[in-house]
Amino acid sequence: MYEVEVKVRADHAAVREQLDAQNATPVDHVTQIDTYYSAPHRDFAETDEALRIREETPRESNSFTEVTYKGPLADAKSKTRREIETVVECADDMGAILEALDFEPAAEVRKERERFALDGYTVTLDSVEGLGEFVEVETEAEDIDPAREGAFDVLRSLGLDPDDQIQTSYLGLLLASDE
Repeated sequence: MYEVEVKVRADHAAVREQLDAQNATPVDHVTQIDTYYSAPHRDFAETDEALRIREETPRESNSFTEVTYKGPLADAKSKTRREIETVVECADDMGAILEALDFEPAAEVRKERERFALDGYTVTLDSVEGLGEFVEVETEAEDIDPAREGAFDVLRSLGLDPDDQIQTSYLGLLLASDE
């Protein structure tokens, strides 16, 4: 299974108007703190992989923590990659396990995330600390091409241009802004 995702910079107010006009269903509003780790045995920047611990705090339910491995990009036209996730009991304990195995915290990404359901896709309005506002359209699929084209259609319906897509992760954008 692949996470098929497209991401663009966008003004959230204009996108919210389009979401309202299309009767998109609000899903949730969360705060996320993502801690990314570097591996002792290979350079994730070179292999285009990522390992993170995400602490997510929804506004209206209990917090949870998950560990995610993201594989290299699987599609040249979108931000599609293999993703493996699992929920863990405690972020601090999971971090201690990784550090005991010589993985080191590399960077942290903090964001406010508001999600909507629209036409079988999740539309996410992200406010990323240090970077600004973004819109992501994503779904999970086995067949990448039609899922990507559908995500492009959703972007267009929101008044956004798929040609403005950013394939760099928030982590990559933050690290590039520090240089």
